[in-house]
Amino acid sequence: MTVWGSQGVTDRLTQGGWTLDTAESSRAEALLATQFDVLGPQLVVRADAPESVDAPAAAAAGKQLCRRLALDPQVDQVTCYWHINDPELRSRDGRSAASLVHLRGNERTVGKAARDVEDRFSDRAGPLQVSMSGKALVLSETERLSTQSLHRAELMAVPLVLIILLWVLGSLPAALLPVAVGAFTASATAGFLRVLSEHVTVSAFALNITTVLGFGLAVDYCLLLVQRYRDELTPGRRPGHALRRTLHTAGRTVGYSAAALTACMSSMLLFPQPLLRSVAYGGIAVVCASAVTTFTVLPALLIVLGRQLDRFDVFAPFRRPLLDPARGVWFRLAQRVMRRPAAVTGGVLILLMLLAAPAVDVRLGMYDERILPASAPVAQVTKGIRADFDTGMMDRANVVMPRFRADHETETALDAYARRLSRVPQVQRVKAATGTYRDGLLLAPPGRSAAQFTGRGGTWLSVVAEPGHNPSSPQGSILADNLRAVPAPAPALVGGAGAALADVERSLAARLPWALALICAATLLLLTFFSRSLVLPLKALLLNALSLTAASGIVVFVFQQGHLLFLLGDASATGVTDVIIPSLMFCLAFGLSMDYEVFLLARIVEEHRRGSPTPLAVALGLQHTGRLFTSAALVFITVAASLALSPLLPLKVFGVGLALAVLLDCTVVRALLVPAVVKLFGDANWWVPAPSARSRRQPARHSVPTALVPAKDLSVMSSDTVSVATAAEPVRTRKDPAVE
Repeated sequence: MTVWGSQGVTDRLTQGGWTLDTAESSRAEALLATQFDVLGPQLVVRADAPESVDAPAAAAAGKQLCRRLALDPQVDQVTCYWHINDPELRSRDGRSAASLVHLRGNERTVGKAARDVEDRFSDRAGPLQVSMSGKALVLSETERLSTQSLHRAELMAVPLVLIILLWVLGSLPAALLPVAVGAFTASATAGFLRVLSEHVTVSAFALNITTVLGFGLAVDYCLLLVQRYRDELTPGRRPGHALRRTLHTAGRTVGYSAAALTACMSSMLLFPQPLLRSVAYGGIAVVCASAVTTFTVLPALLIVLGRQLDRFDVFAPFRRPLLDPARGVWFRLAQRVMRRPAAVTGGVLILLMLLAAPAVDVRLGMYDERILPASAPVAQVTKGIRADFDTGMMDRANVVMPRFRADHETETALDAYARRLSRVPQVQRVKAATGTYRDGLLLAPPGRSAAQFTGRGGTWLSVVAEPGHNPSSPQGSILADNLRAVPAPAPALVGGAGAALADVERSLAARLPWALALICAATLLLLTFFSRSLVLPLKALLLNALSLTAASGIVVFVFQQGHLLFLLGDASATGVTDVIIPSLMFCLAFGLSMDYEVFLLARIVEEHRRGSPTPLAVALGLQHTGRLFTSAALVFITVAASLALSPLLPLKVFGVGLALAVLLDCTVVRALLVPAVVKLFGDANWWVPAPSARSRRQPARHSVPTALVPAKDLSVMSSDTVSVATAAEPVRTRKDPAVE
């Protein structure tokens, strides 16, 4: 039984979601299958012989192996080296041969079929040692590890988060409330994705990402409300009145935060890729479920518990009392920062730019079998095949001309076209119905294999890149664009891994500006209404962008360039950053950063409306929320760490990237950069256009003697009197739920 209700969901999800069926590369591959009966290999069967694979004993065993494969009911087509003697299917040393297998069924069934075939055929076949690789096995192993990662996340995150909440909230009932609501939200999200998968394509990665996001987000919201409720539940105040005050203040914060996060999640709906869309659907469901549960279930539980909420503090012996907010560590930190705002701002900006520097060298590509841990058998076999066999066996580009009519004149045009393609940089050779070409020259006339390049009313060409060419890297995208730029005698479609990468890049680039515009416009509008200021929302957008860029630079430094990767277990550097990761990480991390921005901004605005000068409002706001948003960040980092420990590379990248973005946001940005920048802007922070300024209600100011604030802190205040939340509020004498 799983904590988050993921059982029975994973078998209905897809492991793909990067490419579109309507993309040119996908249409090219579909035409190859339907018009030319050329089926892409889903399994690659490698047979290693003691000597040459053409020796009589090895050849006889190989032919027998291929016959057994062809008779298997789960196998649709077998292309056997020993039947066609294609040099591309023989290793360079002649001691290994490959057979290409296409399986029956769709994406959801071929994974199981591939695993069954591997179990029955991966063994010795006479003198041959048989091993297997291929797309179907990679997807099958990915599905297994994805499910394993989700269960590991459940087992790791829940107890660790409970311990953190016990320390932060200071009682067992208060700590159990967010965990219970978070588990319910994550389960509801998994159920929603289960229903959604009946109607649209849903990626398995969406389940991992959104359930973890839902658990962390629900805990954050509950943490905010529970802490504010405990602050409002002063002696003499009834629980019902304290709850109304909590919902009026912290509830409003949660509402704006949920709206901002929903806008960030909705931006991913502008992208057509199923992976991004399914994360968007799940993310919107997560935010709505978190907010609704926080506004319905949590208040009911708070009323039931009443004043019993503060019982069973297991860390009570380690706490010390906090008598005055002006003595808090966050208050003092804000004061120190605001004494030298320019120096702090400059230092933090330099740090963030240094962290972001590796992002300049980002190389966008698509993950291949290296999505799996390096120790996975299928990854090791695939790596060996890439090293020992010709490039064209697995990584060729296909140029399909479905309406090309063959006659004497068109054969001449096809010959000229093949020569032009063979002169494209990075192309080793081109095979067509008219022969094999290299560097614009005919290497070999058409042989027995020429018939495979013609079909019902069309033809296709096979383009093999030079050794060392990686089609899933920028090299592959450039090669595909160069092939598409060559004039063709008939409408041509270019397929292959490089073409798929180029199609995804083009699709993302076309919609990314609109997604960014939606995020910026929505958050700017929400924060402007929330804060009654235009400067503070603009500042929030810029600071969030800085922290996300810094986190992206670290991700490139670790995962693309391979530095410090050994700290994350069994993973290898890919040399590329997956093309979808920047868009996905930006939308998710920007929403989370805005979440913590709203936490802090809400209290600053509240203190300012009560009459506090801007520097004091910032200091009091940071004191009241610093422990809150750092605790919420610690919870989310703990949850994200469960993704970072996944053996699957995309989940590692997401987990590390989100954890780093939250860590930077809640330390150098919220604790240092925000107070410094607000101090530099002074009263200009509250500027709004004239109509909005006239409509803004002027709050009453409650001034008290400056003796309530230490004299050494008066240098950053803007008047001889200091305003506090309310002069009538009693000084709290109960122990603070966390050691500062």
